[in-house]
Amino acid sequence: MQNRGILERYEKAQSGEIIIDISTQKVEDLYSRFDKKSHFLKKDLNQDLVDYIIECAGEIGDENFLIRFNFESKIDDESISRLQNIVKRFFVYLQEHEHTKMKEMFQKSATLLFIGAFLAALSIGMAESEFMDKSIVFSVLSEGLTVAAWVSLWEALAIFLIKWMPYKKKISLYKRIADAKIVFSS
Repeated sequence: MQNRGILERYEKAQSGEIIIDISTQKVEDLYSRFDKKSHFLKKDLNQDLVDYIIECAGEIGDENFLIRFNFESKIDDESISRLQNIVKRFFVYLQEHEHTKMKEMFQKSATLLFIGAFLAALSIGMAESEFMDKSIVFSVLSEGLTVAAWVSLWEALAIFLIKWMPYKKKISLYKRIADAKIVFSS
């Protein structure tokens, strides 16, 4: 259950959705200023804007919300349509980016699992060898392989059981933002 004090900071629409309010003078303020020559269709959203939307959506939690852009001057229909598409596409891109990172993490987990299993098998094979009692170096190497195997297996298990959750939460949050209704006022 969300803290009602946090939710009270937000205005509610007549339909009951919480409103994430964004006010600015003009549409151009919503885009990154890094590449001044790019057309707005190719520009990223301003990072402060992205961070604000993510923070607000995170605070709101599971509540339904909409994003309302308030402009000091009138905004044309083409700019409205373009901004709606860019916000949606940008947060879909962030979903895909997090999904790629999660996939790479699972690949790392699988690799660590394979390495850990291989090292454990090698260690067991060495421990059962006749050289184990005859050589202290062989014994130390076998024990070292056992430790390395457990470290590798533990990391693979930690990734599989724990470390993927923040990625999944981000993907879900970005999807909610991408699917949010966007309204405009001036």
